[in-house]
Amino acid sequence: MGELLLGRKLGNRALAWGALFGTIPDLDVLLSPFLDTAGKLNVHRGLSHSLLFMIVASFGLAPVLSKRWKRDKVSKACAGWFVFLALSTHVLIDCFTVYGTMAFSPFSSYRVGFNNIFIIDFFYTLPLLVTLVWGGFLKKKDPKRLKLCVRGLLISTAYVGLSLGAKFWVSSAFDADLARRKVSFERRMEGPTPFNILLWRSVVDRGDELWVGYRSVFESSSTPVKWVVIPRHREAFSAVADTREARTIDEFSCGWWIARKTATGVWLADLRFGETRAWEKKDTVDLRPAFSWLLSYKEEGDRLRTLPRETRNSGEILKRMGGRIFGNREAWEGIPRLAGNPGSLPELLNWED
Repeated sequence: MGELLLGRKLGNRALAWGALFGTIPDLDVLLSPFLDTAGKLNVHRGLSHSLLFMIVASFGLAPVLSKRWKRDKVSKACAGWFVFLALSTHVLIDCFTVYGTMAFSPFSSYRVGFNNIFIIDFFYTLPLLVTLVWGGFLKKKDPKRLKLCVRGLLISTAYVGLSLGAKFWVSSAFDADLARRKVSFERRMEGPTPFNILLWRSVVDRGDELWVGYRSVFESSSTPVKWVVIPRHREAFSAVADTREARTIDEFSCGWWIARKTATGVWLADLRFGETRAWEKKDTVDLRPAFSWLLSYKEEGDRLRTLPRETRNSGEILKRMGGRIFGNREAWEGIPRLAGNPGSLPELLNWED
């Protein structure tokens, strides 16, 4: 956005200003040392990612920036649009992901999430990065700079459109599979697997249990999905439901949680984000939710602790995921077990072929 609106006037300084304002919404992490775990979940992608913040910042900073760039003949309107677009495109990209963004804060805590791009996707980022670096070596008045910037934006935007098309395709196929089984459910969501838009993961809310299944864009809509059935264990959640931390997890996860009792509290996991996989034994696969917490029964201190994510076999997961994209279901699936609950052995899960 800096290059698009200010490149011909500021040259490479436009890139620096664009990088600065594109980073501002995520500076909410500077509050982390002063917050407990629940507070961090509430603040991140909150007010600093809201429409209100974008509008106030645009009107407030426009005269300041136009004065600073007076010699470069940047008007208040141009400066204001730059601020708004730099902030809003950051927030829009965040809305593409499963994590969700409180765009309507402080009036609503609803998290907007279109679930069409993984939080890191090189195919989206590279066209922007390459064209900006390339353009940075050209003179600010060179018309190629603007052309490169526009091309980078068009390629990345086309990729977003492709992701939405892929999501529509697999969503209809997931729907068809559930309809053939005559399965009733309350809601369903899909999201892409890491670094691609070819393999998608669906989570189905059936009240007391969540179903998880995968589908590649290359599979026929008639190909059956293997659904892993994960009980919610509402009784475990009810033991801590009145705490601020449990309410935060419920709100943050949009209700896509599971719970298990532990010796010291309750293990909570958000199933929107997928899971790491470990093939410990032949025909067995351990599923460890990517986002999970331990909520302690203790009365003082930070009762909610974020559990570290498993990264030991990430290379094997990516290799098997690549195979799954092109139809190798056996290498990806297996007899499922739920892992990650501290102090407990993996829990054998049921499935529907």
